[in-house]
Amino acid sequence: MHTTKILAALTMATTAVALTACADPMTNSTSGAQSNVAASSNTTAYDFSQIPTDADIAALVPEDVKKRGTLRNGASTGYAPAEYMATDGQTPVGYDIDINKALAKVMGLKEGSTHHAEFPTIIPALGTKFDVGLSSFTITSEREQQVNMVSYLNVGSAWGVATGNPKNFDTSNPCGTTVAVQTGTAQETYAEELSKQCEADGKEKITVMPHELQTDIATKIISGQYDATLADSTVIGYTAAGSDGKIEQLGETFESAPQGIAINKDDAELTEAVQKAMQYLMDNGYLKDILAHYGADSAALTTAQLNPSVG
Repeated sequence: MHTTKILAALTMATTAVALTACADPMTNSTSGAQSNVAASSNTTAYDFSQIPTDADIAALVPEDVKKRGTLRNGASTGYAPAEYMATDGQTPVGYDIDINKALAKVMGLKEGSTHHAEFPTIIPALGTKFDVGLSSFTITSEREQQVNMVSYLNVGSAWGVATGNPKNFDTSNPCGTTVAVQTGTAQETYAEELSKQCEADGKEKITVMPHELQTDIATKIISGQYDATLADSTVIGYTAAGSDGKIEQLGETFESAPQGIAINKDDAELTEAVQKAMQYLMDNGYLKDILAHYGADSAALTTAQLNPSVG
């Protein structure tokens, strides 16, 4: 999520509240294994057979992609319900994975395939290893300078804590706490900036603990190793629902912002095809249907904008 407005609001709040205790930092996890917490998946697969090919959109697809017949997606598969591994530990599932399959159908391709990649490596691999990046990318001006972004969701940020908030985490005053985030996300950037503001105000910094997989964070929240986690609101909600009542969202969802599909900046043909295919999914209700499968249909946008203006 974007940080400027949140930072200003929390700066005002933190000046009036006492510091909380600082937890000890823990070693980063880089495991590719899926945590049992929030690893549940829908048992009923979405029916992609109902989605037709649009001939006009299919005609826009670049020849190399047509010949390959596959829309290759890169995603960091530890961010349920958007992208994560099924219980076999091998099969990517989630609404971003399903959206990629739906885009491929509209574009007349044989399949939409998703391969795991660590989050910071996805954008550099677009145009070579991957055609698109559907991996909960918040649209930022910095990212729009690197790649083309086609908007499809509007998602906020939310705090998650162990149920009952045993660490007494205060969302209005996170200075001096230990907060877990996924590496490379907008929430990591926000937490780091907020920590700097804490120090500028003469308070203890936030110990920000980045993890490659959001699912690795859940067990450490439950065990009390971290005070809180910050992630997309859809992720926090899904994590809480799959935690057997051991994790809950703390406070309201804040600073909603658009998320986008990332595409190589030099690939104008594929960008147009993806943008129009996404608009097709929106106009015909398929995007909301897919998201509803994961309880996230309220996040759907109605216009697939290319590189929308963001603050």
